[in-house]
Amino acid sequence: MDAIIGDLADQHAELRSLVERCTDDDWSRQTRCDGWDVADVLLHLVQTDELAVASARGDLDGYLDGFLGARDETSMTVDGAAAAQVELERAIGGTAIAARWEESSVALQAELRAGDPHRRVTWVAGQLSVRTLATTRLAETWIHAGDIATALGIDLAPTDRLYHVARLAWRTLPYAFAHAGVALSGPVALDLVGPHGDRWLFAPDVPETTTIRGSALEFCAIAARRVAPSQTSLVGEGPDAAMVLHLVRTYAQ
Repeated sequence: MDAIIGDLADQHAELRSLVERCTDDDWSRQTRCDGWDVADVLLHLVQTDELAVASARGDLDGYLDGFLGARDETSMTVDGAAAAQVELERAIGGTAIAARWEESSVALQAELRAGDPHRRVTWVAGQLSVRTLATTRLAETWIHAGDIATALGIDLAPTDRLYHVARLAWRTLPYAFAHAGVALSGPVALDLVGPHGDRWLFAPDVPETTTIRGSALEFCAIAARRVAPSQTSLVGEGPDAAMVLHLVRTYAQ
């Protein structure tokens, strides 16, 4: 758990380096998130980090009623709810959003460090452990730091923090398939190459029927929905290879 929170802190530090260089003009730069500028993306991270703090404290149910609507047949999708929340608060402006993000970053790391990593808590997509909650926050921060960096014309070097992102995407494949109403033919393995040339093997306890091989960065970018599988050099073997790359995610849908 200490390693994950330490890497989350490092990921926040990378994002902080981007936020601190933003000028008034930079906040309004459009990002690769459709309809969101830099300030909007950071606001989304603020709002979801605040939700994660509530989750770690066991207080999320009240927040979700407002975030997702009445949670009946008319409730919003997760994406729709996130867009609505950003729309509701974007007028406060980039400088205020940056200050609020700093507060949420400190609160989130403190709450996660204090929690039992194995305790089950409520998150947007259901129940998960505090450890997995920390990993989801690392993954989303990595994704949106990339969105902001791209808008600012900055290239971020990939790091070994991607190990957590790749593992999260691999472990949640059954959820992704079930959410899409698609049956997995069998277990999936990942045989990836990390940013520094290390082999990252994620293998099930029983023989796999499908294996994805190639760059960990490319796999994580696919899971983040930032590139299409056809734009990468990843190779899949087995009956579910194409569907794995189509459905893999690092976040709730």
